[in-house]
Amino acid sequence: MLGKILHKRQKKRKISATCGNSTIVFLFLILLFPGLAGCDSIFSKEVEARPKINRERRSPRVEVAIASLDRLREPLAYIGNTQPVRQVSLRSQTEGRLLQLNVDVGDRVQIGQVLAKLDDTILRTNLREAEAELAARKSEVRSALNEVSNAQVRAEQAEVELQQAKADAARNISLAKAGALSRQQAEVAQKDAAVAAKVLRSAREQIRIERETLATARQRVKVQLSAVAEERERLSYANLTSPISGIVFQRLTEPGNLIQPGNELLKLGNFSEVKIVVPVSELGLSRVRVGQTVKVRLDAFPQQKIQGRVSRISPAADITARQIPVEVIIPNPQRRIGSGLLARVEFGDRTPDKIVVPTTALQGKDTVFIVEGDGDSATVKAQTVKLGDRYNDRVEIISGLKPGDRFVARSSRPLTTGQSVRLSALSQF
Repeated sequence: MLGKILHKRQKKRKISATCGNSTIVFLFLILLFPGLAGCDSIFSKEVEARPKINRERRSPRVEVAIASLDRLREPLAYIGNTQPVRQVSLRSQTEGRLLQLNVDVGDRVQIGQVLAKLDDTILRTNLREAEAELAARKSEVRSALNEVSNAQVRAEQAEVELQQAKADAARNISLAKAGALSRQQAEVAQKDAAVAAKVLRSAREQIRIERETLATARQRVKVQLSAVAEERERLSYANLTSPISGIVFQRLTEPGNLIQPGNELLKLGNFSEVKIVVPVSELGLSRVRVGQTVKVRLDAFPQQKIQGRVSRISPAADITARQIPVEVIIPNPQRRIGSGLLARVEFGDRTPDKIVVPTTALQGKDTVFIVEGDGDSATVKAQTVKLGDRYNDRVEIISGLKPGDRFVARSSRPLTTGQSVRLSALSQF
């Protein structure tokens, strides 16, 4: 009995040793020839075929989405700062000490309102001198007029004397021919007539000279009138008036300072509307047009929704940054929006909203699968659609889908109409 037991034990040891040796050899072969690990001769075909058949018979897993209206491209968003729709600088046009500055930052002003006053002492002196010179020029005109009048009187007198001399000469010649007067007396009368004619010509030349003098004097008056008008204009520069109706948003000097021509005193702005200039990239310029409606958000008024419009697109781009300044106008009826506020401008797409699906939803050229049923009874049906534009792995559906339709956004394998599917955890319901 004991011998049988020992014999069995020895037999088991031999079998174990044999198995162990086989295992070692098998592992050695795998290390030496890696391709043997997947060889059907090593692993049972029967064991492998069974799960493979089960996988093929299982329904494909799909991710379901709900069709809704959307935009193919996200709106362009840019940042800018608010500015008054119209901004002007009040500058001096003459030199002088600033006597008064009647407004301060935040004050409302009206067009034509006097905002500042300069010392006009020198300006008034210059005006008085110009007016005195004008009076002297006018006196010269009066004197020239008098000389012209005197010359005309002398010419008229010379003309009368000439007529008398001609008549006397003609009478003396007749008397000389009749023998009643000597020939010498007739010749004297003729000489007197010739002298009278020369006197008349001289008088008429004097009239021409005096008239030229009068014209020169009148021209000097015109020149001096312009000088007086210029001095009066300069005097008016001492009162600085508002060129627009708006608000003072910057004060740059104080009374007592010496002001030179061109110095800036105040900055004025019309805040009935607010302007925002944003730099748009050249790639986004095709989506912007004049008159386009935009959305504007201000950090200062986060709850306020503002709608603006594109008023101007600059024809010149920044050659370094490749950006184009675009001007946007927003309303400001309550004058709450000031200058320098941060503004975020969104340029929406020009096209209206359409149904947009990911390109992974397309099977074939123009087919989308509609999901029918829920849970384990869910099936799919092929739906032919008309496609629009594509952008960033998304495509517009012009027709074939309507909002609320459930469609397959992604599938683990190709689908057929009527096929059962399993809904993934990422599906929309």
